[in-house]
Amino acid sequence: MSESSGTEDDSTLVLRISIPAGAEYRAIVTEMAAKVAAYLGDIDREGADAAAALGALAAKVTAGGDGGDVDATFEFRKSDDSLLMRARCDGRTAVVTRPLPSRT
Repeated sequence: MSESSGTEDDSTLVLRISIPAGAEYRAIVTEMAAKVAAYLGDIDREGADAAAALGALAAKVTAGGDGGDVDATFEFRKSDDSLLMRARCDGRTAVVTRPLPSRT
């Protein structure tokens, strides 16, 4: 895992994790997506929708690979009213954004 480079606002969440690209490791990041989304107050309280969305991203960017020595990188970034989830692997990138409830 890596931390933010410090260029973001201190109150902004940025979390990156790299794991082997094999399908057997996807449960790690889908569970993490559910936990991050729930922590941020995602409209789906248990984060199941966020987990499913990230699972689809992971499948998309790791498609055709055997896992081998290739890592997949997943990023979770909170903006004002949304959670951005980005998946990268072997030159492919996919992004999904989840709405978050307003904090007013």
